[in-house]
Amino acid sequence: MSPYSLTKPDRGLLLLLAVAAGFMVANIYYGQPLLERMGTDLGIPIAAVGWIVAASQAGYLLGLVLLVPLGDMVDRRILISVQVAASAVGACAVALATTPTALLLAFGILGLASSVVQTIVAHTAASSTPEQRGGSIGTVTAGVVSGIILARTLAGGLTDLWGWRSVYVLAGVAGAVLAVAVFRALPREPAGNGEGRYWRAVSSVVVLTRRNPVFRTRALITMLLFASFGVLWSGMALLLSGPAWNLPPGLIGLFGLAGLVGVVAASRAGGAADRGWGQRVTLASLLALLGSWVVLSIGAWSLIWFIVGIIILDAAVQAVHVSSQTMIVAGAEESASSIIGSYMVFYSVGSAMGAAAVAPVYDAWGWAGASVLGAVFALGALAVWGTDQFLLRRAGTRLVRSTQQAGAE
Repeated sequence: MSPYSLTKPDRGLLLLLAVAAGFMVANIYYGQPLLERMGTDLGIPIAAVGWIVAASQAGYLLGLVLLVPLGDMVDRRILISVQVAASAVGACAVALATTPTALLLAFGILGLASSVVQTIVAHTAASSTPEQRGGSIGTVTAGVVSGIILARTLAGGLTDLWGWRSVYVLAGVAGAVLAVAVFRALPREPAGNGEGRYWRAVSSVVVLTRRNPVFRTRALITMLLFASFGVLWSGMALLLSGPAWNLPPGLIGLFGLAGLVGVVAASRAGGAADRGWGQRVTLASLLALLGSWVVLSIGAWSLIWFIVGIIILDAAVQAVHVSSQTMIVAGAEESASSIIGSYMVFYSVGSAMGAAAVAPVYDAWGWAGASVLGAVFALGALAVWGTDQFLLRRAGTRLVRSTQQAGAE
């Protein structure tokens, strides 16, 4: 029995959680349109700038494993508030960094604290009724998508005005304000027992991957999905700031606005998952993701088609992401933090993999090579989904035959 009251969350609280989640996830993505600028400022070569984003993803991964499972054992109001406050510390550390090593460590701290996004998602999932869960997760995920997209636009604009460090000064202020707001707004909740002991909860990513076929499939799809996502958003700055277009950070950030369609996709996908259409949404979205790379590959010659590709890719990624979260939490609300945290480990690994891989590929083969890399990750996600559906159908056919034979006897 879940210790969390299963009701539709108050609309005002849901919106606050969406805003908080948006600001926290933005901490991971502010740097993407600024890679070239930060690299130049601190003497980091082009082939290595992808590690700036990868460092924040590594911290995020550590937070998913060590911090998010705590949500099943302690009052989530305290956990969320403390992590949001810690993000302000991490952002200030980034703003003050003067060497590549200090910058990477600061991004790691910021990523660690920003994993609170998934504690927020888990709280939303655990406190919603089954009929409303997909829609509630979709609302919070819409905030996450908005944060990812507007982070790039805001970062680019502020960098043009006051330099890239001003972005993280703002992030620090936002973290401090939101920490107070969520502490005052979130209700006290009894601590759950979740997976039991803390270390058992921490190891849940291994247990779920081995024993839960739905989780395993969705986690692998997510890893490849966000690797493809990372290739675009980390590689985009290299393309647009390079010789092909030579755009400043402010204009590069504006390209993120094209992904706002993903907000609509996230919300609609949550409702579709509530109606049992998660698999249909997944297939259509993965096919769209693969097709988006054909369009994006033209980005070196046409900015219009590049924007179209961004819209398709972002909508496809968010639709699959919300469908997957809704499916893996169903029936296990009391362990929502452990499940969501474990699932997002694969998200973080995929995002870091895409961000780290695209820089050397782009350096060697340009945007054409980066586009092939993104398409390969998308094709891998589609292959995982197709294999899972094939195995499910084969298992269903065997069950029908076995039942028929038993009836005949």
